[in-house]
Amino acid sequence: MIGVRTRHLLCKSITALALFLASGLALAQAPKTPLTLKPTAPSRYVVVHGDTLWGIAGRYTDSPWRWPELWRLNKEKIKNPDLIYPGDVIVLDRGEARLTLEKTVKLEPRVRDEGPTSEAIPSIPAKVIEPFLTRPLVVEPDGLDNAPTIVGTQDNHVVLGAGSRAYVEGIGDTKQETWYVYRRGPALVDPDTQRTLGYEGIYLGTARLVRAGEPATVELTSVTQEVVAGDKLIAAAKPQPVTYAPHAPAVFIKGRVISIYEGLSKVGEAGPQSIVALNRGKADGVDAGTVFALYRYGESVRNVYAANKSKEATIKLPDERYGLVFVFRVFDRVSYALVMRITKPVEPLDVVETP
Repeated sequence: MIGVRTRHLLCKSITALALFLASGLALAQAPKTPLTLKPTAPSRYVVVHGDTLWGIAGRYTDSPWRWPELWRLNKEKIKNPDLIYPGDVIVLDRGEARLTLEKTVKLEPRVRDEGPTSEAIPSIPAKVIEPFLTRPLVVEPDGLDNAPTIVGTQDNHVVLGAGSRAYVEGIGDTKQETWYVYRRGPALVDPDTQRTLGYEGIYLGTARLVRAGEPATVELTSVTQEVVAGDKLIAAAKPQPVTYAPHAPAVFIKGRVISIYEGLSKVGEAGPQSIVALNRGKADGVDAGTVFALYRYGESVRNVYAANKSKEATIKLPDERYGLVFVFRVFDRVSYALVMRITKPVEPLDVVETP
């Protein structure tokens, strides 16, 4: 996810680091505290299959979201980085506190083999987040109104399971073969403003186009729950790796955890490698790769030990920082993040903010 067109990435002073928006406007100031390298940071590291940008950054610093400082990158290079591949060698210059990249083969003006042995490493574990990359998760109030709709079922079955056929209006003369089946779910409500941010898209399964037309015929190839007439179809998308480098938000952002998922099912609390939904999105300055710190609000307790019993006061305990999340998919007012590092389970309504 860095410049690799030459054998070494040329970088500027770490203390002069500035992040820039695509528009060229300056972002937030660089962190006030210098980036600290781990004493155990390797001088040379050979990238292997299974590595992630987050994991590699964690070998060098306890602040992996400050990855751009290790490479001296600006925001534009972070948004459209070149790729790190297995076999590449990362070199640490301890005197300059910076990393460079060496290629293991001579770069030539030819197309790189994109087979399974030469896939670029992702930012975070791709297998965990893949369903969230390909499937719609947030639906606008009228977002499914014009989507293809199941209008009838084979043999007039009320509910459909895997292997059943259904008739769909709105597909038309398409060549799209694979479809996801959805229905609109509960509202995603901002816990602070009570504003509806969107609606959850409830994933019901997959369908294969058998015959195009009006109506078209589809066969359900997998289901997670019963499918009925009125459910909607959305064209399946090819999963794309998350190729955004971890970075802190450009400005101070504070938000909340509004939903927690295991797979695509909602759960009450989250552990490492779980998915959480946040009430902040593109409109708030969040982009893919944004890293937030997790906080648990301190409770308010009565000071029963006050010297003057007639003036017992309520004391708010300090907020406790306990982990980090990495945003990998962003909508207008909602984003989805992977829990990267925690010391306690994540709970709904926990706070996220700029680390």
